[in-house]
Parts: sequence; structure tokens; C-alpha cells
Amino acid sequence: MCRFLAYSGVPVFLEDLVAAPCHSLIHQSLHAAEAKTGTNGDGFGVGWYGDRPEPGQYREVRPAWSDENLLSIARQVRSSLFFAHVRAATGTATTRANCHPFAHGRYLFMHNGQIGGYGLIRRRLESLIPDSLYGARVGTTDSEALFLLTLARIEEGMAPAQALAGSLGDALALMRQAGTEEPLRCAAALSDGETLHAIRWASDDKPPSLYVCQRSDSVVVASEPVDAARECWQALACNALVTVRGGTVTVSSIDVGLAAAA
Repeated sequence: MCRFLAYSGVPVFLEDLVAAPCHSLIHQSLHAAEAKTGTNGDGFGVGWYGDRPEPGQYREVRPAWSDENLLSIARQVRSSLFFAHVRAATGTATTRANCHPFAHGRYLFMHNGQIGGYGLIRRRLESLIPDSLYGARVGTTDSEALFLLTLARIEEGMAPAQALAGSLGDALALMRQAGTEEPLRCAAALSDGETLHAIRWASDDKPPSLYVCQRSDSVVVASEPVDAARECWQALACNALVTVRGGTVTVSSIDVGLAAAA
């Protein structure tokens, strides 16, 4: 499975989390400790908010550990809210369009996990994406489909966190209709540049790992702790939603089925 991190707080250089710590995201691209595979070499991406409402992006199909441009960008770009992701593909092509994070308008999204039996439900899942957003689908991943379904619910007036949960509920309903016994597992992050939402959820008892580290001036949500200060890193419970805004962290439980029905 993939590994990711999301940062919200005082402006820092991307390098401070992506490259510098002892278990940085680049280190995790080769030596992940809490994933099915230790190697996440099927591309990477960073997305950050700066002076404009829309986020900037850099995505590449090369492994994060071998891309000198990533190191250069991480040394120069400073942001108060950014995403970073290293990918381990689960059945879709290794292309730039399939690398996370995904961006549309002012939103950033990234995902770690799987939609069980995705090949069985892909066509029906994509059919739920409205025409107004379907043109934004440039890749083939289940992750991008979830993102666009989430944006559709947001456009209809649903709160972002509930919109994400609702999209997972849509996928789960289609999986059950298809009779797949594979699980739906999800760790995901979504932001509009001001508020950060992250969810850890699974239809079984094996959700992807996700941690929160809150300090006086910042909050990091990550698949694995990136530094040795383990006392700061708190594992999120299964079926948990964390919301970060203005330095305030709120953790609650979420019911995917109820969100989908809303």
C-alpha cells in the first residue's frame, strides 16, 4: 500500500518532512514499516498551497528516492499546508496521471488503500461521477474516482468529510452488489487549503495505518511516524475522522453507510 503525509501549521519547507527526518516519506518509499510491502516505488507526488487558492503540484512516475528534482523542490518550497505521497500501485498503470495527490480547483486529495474487486465495479462507480466533473478524470485509479465523487457531493452542499465518507459508501454498496469478498480499505486526506480532513476506515478490521502528531505550531497526519519522537504520534482508531483547522484538531467516528445514504 502507499504511504503519505499531510502537514498543516506554520510554514515549513517540504524537505523538513519529505526528506530530512530519519523515517521521512522518501525513506518510506524504500523502507515502509507498516505496509504490506516495504517498497513504494510506483511514482510519487507533492501538492502544496501558496499565495494562490489553487494548490501547486509535482508528480512523477520515478521512485521518490531517485528523483533529484523532488529534493530540489522540497528544499525551496515552503508552505503552511501540503500533501506528499509515495505510491505502490494496486492494479492500475504507473503513469503520472495516476500519481497522488490529485488536484481540482482548490482541493487536494490523496488515498492509500483499495476498493476490493475494483475491476468488477469500475464502470458503475465511474457512472456516478457527474458530467460536470467527469472531464477532470485523467487517470484510471479508484482513488481519483473517489475524489471526483467526493467533489460532486461537496458541490451539492455536503460537508467535505461527510462527502468523502459518502463516496466510500457508494463504493461499498457497489462492491456488495457485485458480490466481492475483498475488503474496502481507506486512509485518505482531503483539503481546500484551509481545513484538512483525514479518514481511516475499512470494511474489515485491517484499515491502513494512520497517525496524528500535534505540536504547538503544527499538525502532521501520516501513514507512519516520520521521526523518532514517538510519544507525539497517536494512531487513529479504525473508522475515525480527523479534522484540522487553525491548529485545532477534532477526532470523531464516522459511519460510511449513513453518510452514503444522506
